[in-house]
Amino acid sequence: MRLLRPYLPAFTAVAVLQLIGALAGLAPLLAVAELGRTLLAPGPIDRDQVWYAVVVGAVGLLVRLVFMAASSAVGHLLDDQMQLSLRRELAHRLGRVPLGWFSRRRTGELAKVVGEDVSAVHPVIAHTPGELVSAFVVPVVSLIYLFTIDWRLTLIALVPVVLALAFVPLMMTEARQREQREFDAAMGRISNSVVEFVQGIAVVKAFGASGRAHHRFLQAADEFVASFYRWVRGLAGIAAGMQLVLSPPFVLLVVLVGGAVLITDGSLPPADLLPFLLLGLGLTAPVAALGHGFDDLLAARRAIGRIGEVVELPPLPEPAQPVAPQGYKVELRDVHFGYDDDHEVLRGIDLTLEPGTVTAIVGPSGSGKSTLVQLLPRFFDPTQGSVRLGGVDLRDIGSRELYRAVSFVFQDVRLLRASVADNIALAVPQASLADVVDAARLANVHDRILELPRGYDTILGEEASLSGGEAQRIAIARALLTATPVLVLDEATAFADPQTDHAVRRTLARLAGDRTILLIAHRLETVIDADAVVMLENGSIVEQGKPADLLSQNGRFAAFWHGVPQGDSR
Repeated sequence: MRLLRPYLPAFTAVAVLQLIGALAGLAPLLAVAELGRTLLAPGPIDRDQVWYAVVVGAVGLLVRLVFMAASSAVGHLLDDQMQLSLRRELAHRLGRVPLGWFSRRRTGELAKVVGEDVSAVHPVIAHTPGELVSAFVVPVVSLIYLFTIDWRLTLIALVPVVLALAFVPLMMTEARQREQREFDAAMGRISNSVVEFVQGIAVVKAFGASGRAHHRFLQAADEFVASFYRWVRGLAGIAAGMQLVLSPPFVLLVVLVGGAVLITDGSLPPADLLPFLLLGLGLTAPVAALGHGFDDLLAARRAIGRIGEVVELPPLPEPAQPVAPQGYKVELRDVHFGYDDDHEVLRGIDLTLEPGTVTAIVGPSGSGKSTLVQLLPRFFDPTQGSVRLGGVDLRDIGSRELYRAVSFVFQDVRLLRASVADNIALAVPQASLADVVDAARLANVHDRILELPRGYDTILGEEASLSGGEAQRIAIARALLTATPVLVLDEATAFADPQTDHAVRRTLARLAGDRTILLIAHRLETVIDADAVVMLENGSIVEQGKPADLLSQNGRFAAFWHGVPQGDSR
């Protein structure tokens, strides 16, 4: 309602224009009905009445065309404005939620909300309001007119409407709604699976095993088909029955049978049957509109519900009075964190990162490494304890100030459909080309960029594509150009070749003199260059210190270094 309120005048205009056009559309039918009654009436023909009916019908048809066109134009303009407003609101909200929220969501499901769900609102905005208004008002006017001719045949003409309304509750039972929810859920799963399938298509081709490599995609497709069949089977009989009783042949049959009975007993002049044959079909319009628009209305309601879930996401809490950090020493004090109440990922982390040092986080899979480094750029807030920068809790630092101090590069790199230079200068759009080139050289990607069709002006995703390792180097160049005092790297060279990894490590060693660097090392060779190593197991720090010292202690880190399985007697 908050998003809709500014557009209520436009909604009203659409409904009024549609109403006037619909009422004007009755004029030709009424004119034909009256013309027929005049021509079939006993006695001489009233020529003035004939021409009056012709003129009224022609004018009504012209007015209908003008107002219906205006209603459609205003409705579609309103739809464009509403969709733009929804997408802006979604973008605004997604720009304010904690960054960690995205890592816990599937790309396909989020894309469905921003794309398909916003588009699903189109019928409700551009068509349904005006159509429902005309669908209800026009039959009311028609009923009033038909009642003035014969109330008995009017009631008979309403029999199809009553029969159709009897089917409506059957479409809204809990079983039908459950089948619809299952169908929507299956749609979401298959959308996400399609994204995963396309992203992994190279692997499928390389191994020739799509059934095994993408079992989730095939399973999602099977679940979608099964839910679709359940949904169709539940509605097929109801929809068929409703369409039958609302069909023109059935309506005409009811009117003709009722009219024939009244005409044969002499209580209805034959000419009076003509208006019922012309207008009787319109009496079923409200139920037909509900039947045809039922799926659109429900789909729009569900889509708006999903949009609302995103729009109502709590934003990253911003301090009322932001405090600037005094220096760039990083401190984690008794940090606990869990993605839910039942499972704690980090348990009592105490860690200090001095400016000008490189700290490497190592540990087995699932030990909490990625979660730990994501706390520093405030992807999440600790459930207990605090993360401090320059002596200030991150929750007391404004997000703008925080991201001027902390930059990060993660394993899953996303590049924009923009030039290479724009991708590198994303956080520093005013950067000169010379600065961009220097950052690319430091990230060991300059030579690869020069091989692209237009060098630094090449549009990624259109004119060229980069490998995973090359994309990571672009992201590293972006972080280096930002020149923040604190740099977080979560397996940022996981896809890089050994030569690139070595070059990046040399770059980090040169930068460490004036930056605080926290990184997750996927190659143990990287660890030896670090000033300090932190060994994690089950969300807790089990060892920390200089790499050489930890190796000499022959403990957990040494076992990890030499590849000895955890739990070995060593």
